[in-house]
Amino acid sequence: MTNLILILGDQLSEDIPALRAAREGDVIIMAEVMAETTYVRHHPKKIALVLTAMRKFAERLRQAGWQVAYTTLDDPENSQSIPGELLRRAAEYDAQDIIATEPGEWRLIQALSDMPLPVRQLPDDRFLATHAEFEDWARDRKELRMEWFYRLMRRKTGLLMEGDEPAGGKWNYDHDNRKPAAPDLFRPKPPRFSPDAVTQQVLDLVQDRFGDNFGDLLPFDYATDRAGALRVLDHFIDHSLDLFGPYQDAMLMDDPFLHHSILSPYLNCGLLSPSEVCQAAADAWQAGKVRLNSAEGFIRQILGWREFMRGIYFLEGPDYTSRNALDHHRNLPGLYWGAETRMNCLSHAVGQTRAHAYAHHIQRLMITGNFALLAGIDPAQVHEWYLEVYIDAYEWVEAPNTIGMSQFADGGLVGSKPYVSSGNYINKMSDYCKTCHYSVTTKTGDGACPFNLLYWDFLLRHRDRLQDNPRIGRAFATWDRMDKDRRHTILTEAAQFLNRMDAGETV
Repeated sequence: MTNLILILGDQLSEDIPALRAAREGDVIIMAEVMAETTYVRHHPKKIALVLTAMRKFAERLRQAGWQVAYTTLDDPENSQSIPGELLRRAAEYDAQDIIATEPGEWRLIQALSDMPLPVRQLPDDRFLATHAEFEDWARDRKELRMEWFYRLMRRKTGLLMEGDEPAGGKWNYDHDNRKPAAPDLFRPKPPRFSPDAVTQQVLDLVQDRFGDNFGDLLPFDYATDRAGALRVLDHFIDHSLDLFGPYQDAMLMDDPFLHHSILSPYLNCGLLSPSEVCQAAADAWQAGKVRLNSAEGFIRQILGWREFMRGIYFLEGPDYTSRNALDHHRNLPGLYWGAETRMNCLSHAVGQTRAHAYAHHIQRLMITGNFALLAGIDPAQVHEWYLEVYIDAYEWVEAPNTIGMSQFADGGLVGSKPYVSSGNYINKMSDYCKTCHYSVTTKTGDGACPFNLLYWDFLLRHRDRLQDNPRIGRAFATWDRMDKDRRHTILTEAAQFLNRMDAGETV
């Protein structure tokens, strides 16, 4: 009996569980479908990466001897959904059973569960923590904090461990990783890849079908196969990892990448595995090629945050993306889609996102995320925006980062405090403020930085919830010491700014 083996566009790993379960005579099913390219309006670069990588992965499987039934997006027989293609191929090959690896989104898990044919969804063991392990760790805990989970994962994997103790005597070297960066023309840049014939064919298709989506399709220079992804990994380890740690929180107008790895697109679609990426960083430290705080900081992003985010997503269930603990309902303003803004930090972060489908974690957290939280924007709209615009965005990792970490919409499940700041933090960690229309040192009046006004407006809106929080509550003492007239001016000017923004004025 022939089985159908489903491989999704973010499961492009030869060691994927469904493929390991396949037998001789089974048929690999891969399909480019409109349901997956349009459930949000993905950045054209993301669509191009996934479709190209899928086509190349399918060819790799054929060369390895597998029978692959592949449906292109423009195939006239295409049913344009994953369940539809499985049913069509089941009839074609007289197959009764379907084997899949569990998808990374509740939406697709439910779609496969609702199939009229049985679909066996195997646990996705590319990750370093199973659902059961995370659930066991989380059970009966008053707080779910990444740091404690991260230590568990360090012990499990042995990464950066010296016996039972962390290398260097500390688990976390984040204190050493908060330096601002200066422009450097000689800073290594990530490898670029010229489109080959397969990529160009996909680019033409994406331009035709999705050219109106937010984001620049061209130039397209991402890797689209495992060999290219490995080149990016090797380049990062050899040229950028050593300085990644100190400067990982820095932001520069004319340097979108700095020392960041740009590996998340390849990790999240399956071209690289988290274990091999973490091991490469650990090996570089062990060989004396990189400093410990850089290796640890990088590994923590994958072994800690990435695994923790996945754990939260599956622990909390399908309704997680609808949470709105702060009761924020303002519509996402047009500046997130490239409308003119006088705020230099947001203009550059959004412009970079449009150009590259990429922004690093501090730009996402402390620029676009910080502003959305301060302004009281509906977290569901913020979540959808992040899912649409970034090349590495898949719901299992994007939603907890947005709903939990960035927007505090889960009420503190992911983060112990809202990640909000005035303009001072942005000025300290970037060069955005130097040429901004607004003055970061001006607190009220003409030219006052909107982040300064909105910071206090946010805290006062949520004082009942936040004033007893040990990580942010002290700010209220500063507010209470302010002159009454100054406090009135701050809140009045914050409201005026938000009203202008809501009215569609350039702010």
